[in-house]
Amino acid sequence: MIGRIPILDIHPVVDCGRWPAKAAAGETFEISATVFREGHDAVAAGVVLIDPDGNPGRLLPMREPAPGTDRWAVEVQLPDEGMWQFRVEAWGDPIATWLHDAGIKIPRNMDAELMCEEGARLFDRAARGVRPAECPGVDDGGTCGHRAAFLAIAARLRDDNLDPRARFAVVQLPETAALIASHPLRTLVTRSGRNRVVVDRRRALFGSWYEFFPRSEGAVVKEGAAPASGNFKTAGNRLPAVARMGFDVVYLPPIHPIGHQYRKGRNNTLTPEPYDPGSPWAIGSEEGGHDAIHPDLGTLEEFDDFVARARELGMEIALDLALQCSPDHPWVKEHPEWFNIRADGSIAYAENPPKKYQDIYPLNFDQDPEGLYAEVKRVVRHWMDHGVRIFRVDNPHTKPVNFWERLLADIASTDPDVLFLAEAFTRPAMMQTLAKVGFHQSYTYFTWRNTKPEIEEYLTELSQETAHFLRPNLFVNTPDILHEYLQNGGVPAFKIRAVLAALMSPTWGVYAGYELAENTPVRPGSEEYLDSEKYQYKPRDWAGAEREGRSLAPLITRLNLLRRAHPALQELRNLRFHNVDQPELICFSKRLPGAYDTATRRHGIGDVVLVVVNLDPHNTHEATVHLDMPTLGLDWQAEFVVDDELSGESYRWRQSNYVRLDPHVHPAHIFTLRSGSPHRP
Repeated sequence: MIGRIPILDIHPVVDCGRWPAKAAAGETFEISATVFREGHDAVAAGVVLIDPDGNPGRLLPMREPAPGTDRWAVEVQLPDEGMWQFRVEAWGDPIATWLHDAGIKIPRNMDAELMCEEGARLFDRAARGVRPAECPGVDDGGTCGHRAAFLAIAARLRDDNLDPRARFAVVQLPETAALIASHPLRTLVTRSGRNRVVVDRRRALFGSWYEFFPRSEGAVVKEGAAPASGNFKTAGNRLPAVARMGFDVVYLPPIHPIGHQYRKGRNNTLTPEPYDPGSPWAIGSEEGGHDAIHPDLGTLEEFDDFVARARELGMEIALDLALQCSPDHPWVKEHPEWFNIRADGSIAYAENPPKKYQDIYPLNFDQDPEGLYAEVKRVVRHWMDHGVRIFRVDNPHTKPVNFWERLLADIASTDPDVLFLAEAFTRPAMMQTLAKVGFHQSYTYFTWRNTKPEIEEYLTELSQETAHFLRPNLFVNTPDILHEYLQNGGVPAFKIRAVLAALMSPTWGVYAGYELAENTPVRPGSEEYLDSEKYQYKPRDWAGAEREGRSLAPLITRLNLLRRAHPALQELRNLRFHNVDQPELICFSKRLPGAYDTATRRHGIGDVVLVVVNLDPHNTHEATVHLDMPTLGLDWQAEFVVDDELSGESYRWRQSNYVRLDPHVHPAHIFTLRSGSPHRP
């Protein structure tokens, strides 16, 4: 049944509360609801947060951002990890009703004495409602200071030595408004049910990911000689450079033994050369399966050292969890019931027609669900015991959703700090449901969104419509995805996509080779790389590229430094787009408002980053940017100074501004806002 005062359309709620909404520790997000009542009497609303131990906090007042819409909201932060709850409370606000009516009648001397007495009685009631626990101090008469303030206002309203208009003036003071706000007089209090919000550690929301193949780092490849694989020791030598670029997470593709049957050769050929290492995703051989390490990479102890070295540098290791097997995997002999048997008695290999993966057997999760579940959980916990607290899950959309819901809940029950990233390039319903059932992050369609309308529509969806349950990880490229925009756009295209990913989302990712603008496809029309690292060793001359100025590492480093320096860039739900009058340029901002001023009823400007990007990697474009000034915390007529964090230039800006961007010089302005005069006119 509906309450005495209706409370409807509460947000954030996921599928009517079936799953909890998501937040990260310290993340700012909005709780909102539709609240109204019959007639013309005033209503108010607030939120009560309940911590993981079940302790309710103080009432947080909600406000109507757009008066007259009946939509009430408040921004909150949950400081600690765990399962929080919140409820919305609504009530009649008799003092606000009286203030409205008295503000009309008393200046016109309509029932002025009666209005003053009715107001006095309301402030008497408000005084009685002040609880001793809320009293910051006690006067000589044993009365709480706030209670005394209410009684003083009531006495003033009854002072017939004063004109009613003079009496009414006391309730119009800012301190009176603050007193009423801190101790609202509430009638007909109505409470919603409780709604859940699971709060994860900060890395679930904010982080920069770097993907590389350990076997390529330190590999020796010479014409006419057997190649030598890199290993955890040589790959460890790459970690300081990755840390210097500002990355937080190092993601490793599968590190397990690779099968020999149907092994793929260079460029995915079916006829490998004797020393071709095969695809890391063809997991398992006589040397072990998902809980083993490829002997070329080293030992388990050397993996532990690699994890420890990353931790010393301030980074975490994310490990690939790919639930599939090569024909040589021990599970094939030990548990044939875990696979699909075809009519001729053979095991079905993976297919996504026209693509064929002859070196990979998919698992069947329905023939022995308990046995397979227990083994996968054992494998996950094995790697957790060796310092892995993040898993990038390969193709989770090809496994049952209820399997993931159970597994992620089991892991979270004992180790809530362990995070899972879903690599599910699939239909929206599956992608979103995987997020709802527990995946902490998701790959997205970002790589395929390159025009201004595509970017604005999709990033608005990610930052506003689904942000309460799906956290995007904007990878600019992957070993499987080399978009034609990068193939054809040259170095400027790589810069543009890095700026967009790093500054629009609190989590972004780069696959090794991006710094070198590697952009050659295996053939026209394909998104596969030529000489893909999935099928061969690929050592790179990082130092040489930096010496010769061919590396994008300086730009990537600058972006990651800005992300760490500006709290606004560490949030997801604050992304807003601004109007630009040319289709090739896009403008967006991120703002983390300052403290709320009860006198002005406004937040301080806070931390603001404003970005303008030329999406055309080939040509210079000019345009006028029209800013939504309130989104930046500014009045429409305000002037302000912007500092470009890429070029070092400063400008005085206002609501409408001219820009010109050459993609071959700086394809973007990355502005931070400040007061004062610009360095240059």
